[in-house]
Amino acid sequence: MLKTPKSLITDRFAAWRNYLITGLILMIFPWGCTMAPSKKLTVEDIAESFEEETIFSAKLGKPVTFDELISDLNSCRITYVGEKHTDTAQHRHQLEIIQALFKENPDLSVGMEMFDVTYQDVLDQWSAGQLDQRTFLRKVHWYANWGYDFSFYRDILEFIKENHIRLVGLNIPGYIPDRIREGGIENLRDEEKKYLPKEIDTSNTAHREYLREVFNHHHRIRDRVEFEDFYTAQVVWEDAMAETIARNLNDNAMVVLAGNGHIQFKYGIPDRAFKRTGVAFRTVYQAPAGIEVKRDIADYIWVTP
Repeated sequence: MLKTPKSLITDRFAAWRNYLITGLILMIFPWGCTMAPSKKLTVEDIAESFEEETIFSAKLGKPVTFDELISDLNSCRITYVGEKHTDTAQHRHQLEIIQALFKENPDLSVGMEMFDVTYQDVLDQWSAGQLDQRTFLRKVHWYANWGYDFSFYRDILEFIKENHIRLVGLNIPGYIPDRIREGGIENLRDEEKKYLPKEIDTSNTAHREYLREVFNHHHRIRDRVEFEDFYTAQVVWEDAMAETIARNLNDNAMVVLAGNGHIQFKYGIPDRAFKRTGVAFRTVYQAPAGIEVKRDIADYIWVTP
């Protein structure tokens, strides 16, 4: 039905009135989506809270700039940068650190938890620029071994390839920790024991208690696995990566990319590598805004979205 001129005027007035009322409400109550308070990270025993992209220095007890961070990282031999494996922002930060350190350290190497030592020949081919992406993924059995979407790591690995940076696989074959967890280290076969590190240190109380808490929250694992086997598997995993770092460090600097759990409080890989190398290192833990972390979780805490 066609509207009369009078009804058209009425409709336009109603629309204008609704628009005006809505505008007044937003002016009086500025709590729309765009005005929502941003989440911040809190650090235990620090009064101030920190917004996304803040880099907090545990030593100084305050934020530092990216340039200040890089200046300090350049003063040591090993930089550990943690990650949540599926966090795009955290991988971007890892790349930014690698790029900045590479400017001052052309002999820089990058060690990655994502690859195990049996693929080192393929990693060398990648660093030399001899493989395209598809061939590389097939040769390292990316989705069978690591499983996470390659897009999270593509930019990092492309930078490594373009600049012929030595890429080091830190891990041991994934079935080794799995078999220790399920059957104990004593039941490994002889051909599996060759992947074990020379030293296996199960003496760190804080590390043990952290993993006991993890163990207690996994009911399906707890029902079939003994805690000592569970803990030994983790220690073998981290001592083996520490040993690989020591074996490949030489006289150069290295950036190590690993899950946050492997670097937190330094009791996973960092302290174990230090026992083998004695060289200075720093840890960068990436934490999302909206949570609280302990100040000594790392040398630096980078707040992510």
